[in-house]
Amino acid sequence: MASPPSSLTFLAAVERPVSVVFRAAGGTWEGHDYRVEVIAERIGLDGYDVVVDFRDLEAALDAWLAPLNGRTLEEAGIAGPIEMVQKLLDDLAAKVPAPARLAQVSLIDGRGRCISVKSA
Repeated sequence: MASPPSSLTFLAAVERPVSVVFRAAGGTWEGHDYRVEVIAERIGLDGYDVVVDFRDLEAALDAWLAPLNGRTLEEAGIAGPIEMVQKLLDDLAAKVPAPARLAQVSLIDGRGRCISVKSA
């Protein structure tokens, strides 16, 4: 049974771990284990009462993170964590089918500190 139309905005999030190394502002190397959280949103739900298929969103995130895991961001042409989260938002946006959209990407370190970028 399909849900009635809704004007509510629904969110769906997936999360994956990644370990990366990058050059800090002082020129020293830093390694971090992050949790990467990707949030999609849409007004109302689809015919299956979901925002997006979690499997598709997880697969897109896994494919994006795989080349970075255990490597330096510099090897991937990424300057640091802030650029990483911005690039991830830009690259994954095309993987979320309309009418859903990619709303936010966050990097969360082991202490709970977070870098987030929201789409416009």
